[in-house]
Amino acid sequence: MAGLDKIISQIKEESQEAAARTIAAARSEADQILAAARKEAERECADIDRRSRQSVANILERGQSAADLRKRGSILAEKQRLIGETIARAKAELKDMDTDAYFEMILKLAVKSAQAGKGELLLSDKDLARMPQGFEDKLNAALTDKGAALRISNATRDIDGGFVLTYGGIEENCSIDALFDSAHETLQDKVQEILFS
Repeated sequence: MAGLDKIISQIKEESQEAAARTIAAARSEADQILAAARKEAERECADIDRRSRQSVANILERGQSAADLRKRGSILAEKQRLIGETIARAKAELKDMDTDAYFEMILKLAVKSAQAGKGELLLSDKDLARMPQGFEDKLNAALTDKGAALRISNATRDIDGGFVLTYGGIEENCSIDALFDSAHETLQDKVQEILFS
């Protein structure tokens, strides 16, 4: 029996050594797999971190661009508002000038706009009523160099300042509103240059 116990003991010992080797090999393989998995996870994490940082940078850049665009739009809108307000105020000041200064402006504008030959100058009801005595004579004296003559008509036009010239049924609108409308872009450029340069 002692021989059998020895054989069983030896088989047990060999089994335990084989199991220990198998366990050691399995542990070694598991450690290698775990180390490889850790390296892969670190690479994945680094890649995710890089992509996340890039995504955040892109979002911030787009946000900054959008904010800059909105800021420029707001500044432009405010500039346009100020330009429009300035032009409107200048137009109102022309219409509200005292009578002498206003008709001096009308005289200069009529001389500039008049064509050679005879025509009529039509004012608004308000301007016809406040026209200075002798204005027609003064106007025609200023027009002699152009070979033009204008008669101030008793008919009026529905305008708010300025006048309308007529030559044989053809009208030229020289109202303040029409003059400002036709020179709108030029006026905007000038006002912008004055206000923002």
